[in-house]
Amino acid sequence: MKVIVENNQLEKAIKELKKKLNQEGFFSELKRRRFYEKPSMQRKRKQAKAAKRRKKKEKKRKQLLGY
Repeated sequence: MKVIVENNQLEKAIKELKKKLNQEGFFSELKRRRFYEKPSMQRKRKQAKAAKRRKKKEKKRKQLLGY
């Protein structure tokens, strides 16, 4: 990942870097790994994430079909 600093605009470059890291899920990953997560909680989190993806996909499919 590269962030180019132009005309010594360091604040702008830092803001751009934070935006890129946030889009890739870096900060949420740090937060998640900060403390130990029990295997049962990992499963629940993964299942919830999968359900959210399925729901989003279904909603998008319904929009395309015109429901």
